[in-house]
Amino acid sequence: MSDQLPQRAAPPAEATVPGRHLGLTWRPLAPADLDDLQALSERCEEVDRPLTRMSRARLEEMLARPATGMKADSLGGFDSAGTLRAAAFVHAPSGDETHARVFIGASVDPTWRGRGIGRALLTWQDDRARQILATLDPRLPGRIASYVDEHLDDRRRLYAAAGFCPLRTYREMRLRLTAEPAAVPVPEGYEIRQWTPELDDAVRRAHNEAFRDHWGSQPVDEGTWAARRRDLEPAWSVVAVHQGSGEVAGYALTARREHEWEVLGHSEGYTELLGVLRPHRGAGLARAMLASVLAALHRDGIEVAALDVDLENPSGAYHFYERMGYEPQGANILYTIEV
Repeated sequence: MSDQLPQRAAPPAEATVPGRHLGLTWRPLAPADLDDLQALSERCEEVDRPLTRMSRARLEEMLARPATGMKADSLGGFDSAGTLRAAAFVHAPSGDETHARVFIGASVDPTWRGRGIGRALLTWQDDRARQILATLDPRLPGRIASYVDEHLDDRRRLYAAAGFCPLRTYREMRLRLTAEPAAVPVPEGYEIRQWTPELDDAVRRAHNEAFRDHWGSQPVDEGTWAARRRDLEPAWSVVAVHQGSGEVAGYALTARREHEWEVLGHSEGYTELLGVLRPHRGAGLARAMLASVLAALHRDGIEVAALDVDLENPSGAYHFYERMGYEPQGANILYTIEV
């Protein structure tokens, strides 16, 4: 790549805000719009049945991004009665080292779909993403990215028409805890402990090291890490410690997303992060940690254990989870424009 990122991104002087002919008035969203954004999100989720439901805390975090110093922007479309009918977000994670990434996401009220609002929002998002990319590390390759549920064909067609390509697929997997999980011995020389706040930063640093060789992964800073573990359930999260060095060798962090349980029809523990550092791989730590998580979920009367996996992960993670008893469910597809 001879041109640097600002040249490749080719940012427009101004982002194209959707026209008034679409019937909405547009402005950036603010923390005071939280109730309206939550109501819009719930109306969309009722129709779209997404794999992951937005909690109020997650929406609050999205609205607060610019105030935290993150390169981020939003746009809301309001009808003549002042009801939020569409919302779009653009943000660049902090600390990217090998790729400069900008993520986008949008929601359009089901009763306002089919009018061109989604296409207009995507144009604005592409413009803003390119403007943000032009301010990031000029030496890095750039990426505009969005996650789309596999079953949302209209959304996938919209992205494809705008030049996005499906780059990676993340399959959800679930295991019904109808019986007590089989015990798995902890490998010799290691101890599995329950996650505690005192271990948290060591786990974050271990995660950054463990995922350094995973496709698409970038280092996670303290602020992003704190937001990512917002739903963490300590009783269902474990850390593997090497007894000789006292260092974190692996971790399995499980979330309690109670806001999703009613729609799912069951209680669930979602293991969001599981990793083993390179020097400790091959000893059976991942299996022992996951077995410990399953035992904790079963002990607390949780009905289902869940996680997701990159289907192209070269380590064979998908088949590992299959052997542990997990079954494939829906999928989330990463669509990108590489810049």
